[in-house]
Amino acid sequence: MEFNSVLLAFVFIAVLLAAGMLLRMRIPFFQKYFIPTSLIAGLIGLLMSKEALGKLGSIIPGAGFLENGVYPEKVYDTMLSIPEVAITIIFASLFLGKKIPGIKKIWKIAGPQVAYGQTVSWGQYVVGILLAIFVLKPVFGLPPVAGALIEIGFEGGPGTAAGMRGTFEALDFSEGASMALGLATVGILTGVITGIIIVNWGIRKGMAKEAKKASELSDRERRGLYPEDEEQSAGELSTRSESIESLTVNFLFIFVAVGAGMLLLKGLLLLENTTWGPAYDIEIIKHVPLFPMALLGGVATQLLYDRFSPYKLIDKKVLARIEGFSLDVLIVASITTLSISAISEHILPFLILAGAGIALNLAAFFFLAKRVLTDHWFERAVLEYGQSMGMTTTGLLLLQIVDPEKETPALNAFGYKQIMFEPIVGGGLFTAASMPLIAQFGPVPVLIGTGILFAGWLSIGLFYFGKKDGNKGAQS
Repeated sequence: MEFNSVLLAFVFIAVLLAAGMLLRMRIPFFQKYFIPTSLIAGLIGLLMSKEALGKLGSIIPGAGFLENGVYPEKVYDTMLSIPEVAITIIFASLFLGKKIPGIKKIWKIAGPQVAYGQTVSWGQYVVGILLAIFVLKPVFGLPPVAGALIEIGFEGGPGTAAGMRGTFEALDFSEGASMALGLATVGILTGVITGIIIVNWGIRKGMAKEAKKASELSDRERRGLYPEDEEQSAGELSTRSESIESLTVNFLFIFVAVGAGMLLLKGLLLLENTTWGPAYDIEIIKHVPLFPMALLGGVATQLLYDRFSPYKLIDKKVLARIEGFSLDVLIVASITTLSISAISEHILPFLILAGAGIALNLAAFFFLAKRVLTDHWFERAVLEYGQSMGMTTTGLLLLQIVDPEKETPALNAFGYKQIMFEPIVGGGLFTAASMPLIAQFGPVPVLIGTGILFAGWLSIGLFYFGKKDGNKGAQS
């Protein structure tokens, strides 16, 4: 008898989360350094996967049954698909239950993060292409398109790297797909490790205003529990259960937003297939992920809700619980299925690219963030840092530690920023088009273009937002 692979995958995730929660409640180290249960569970899952336990089983005589780890192949494949579903749910719900402000207000709230995120993304292209011109091509014989690997792997993440495999093959650089996936893997692991270190440093220095130091917490709070006398409400009931459950209504709006995002993505893909796609043999929309479109779908759904619904049907507290569940599941599944064997034989250029990407992101955090981001610069910066290191969920994980109740504007501003960010870079249109553009026009013209954009966004961040707010972020 075979069990449903989706159900079995969630059983494995539940067991991993239970083990992670038990370890966090028992081990003071995890409590002291605010290590999330989902991260502990994901690392346990990774150790039990074919990438770790499976490798050990292949070299130990008589342990061949461990070659695929403890997960059946169908379950492992299901876990690979869970992060895409979970991140789409999170982004579809970001704007639901709140009034959508005008463009001016969006720019005021999210402008500093737009400038910071765009600066880091275009900076990754500038650094990568310079390395391709002066090191990777002349020393290691890699094609110039390798200059896009840092942005594809770090800012784009594993989903983008995997989705662009066909582009790598079409450009006769199939090994680049493995390098991009490897960069994404290293970026995520490094992002989590360095991010936790940065977060704990920020908490000790008092820069994370909404986070509590471990010494300020009760024993129950350190173990991840609320005090016994503190009741927590998951939200209010907006509909009577004999009609329809309130939780069902909130999920209804989330999946309406996802559906709107799907229609938008399909429409853009149809436009591409009938215009520039066949004319110039360039596929861009094909590699755009769904979750930024689901975010736009959420904006459209909320605007229609505000315009036509006289009733309060969406509850932000309920949505927050849905987002929290999705984030926990996403983190466990993402880390469990990390491909630690994705690095190809190009180990030296890989290490050069990885080192350059990590150094750039760390430099941006420590030297640029406080000068560009305004209020609550630390919370905003750790979220941006996590995204720039390979996965949006790394940033969300770090933010969960420093702003657990979402008291700062970091998450809302990040959501607004994604409207001006994801469609272009970080897995968006330019990310998908970057290698074809380098292959068609050469690395120097693309370097000039990305360099101009890098300098432009850097100037906006430093001399518009930084000066406009009296460099408030640097002083806080």
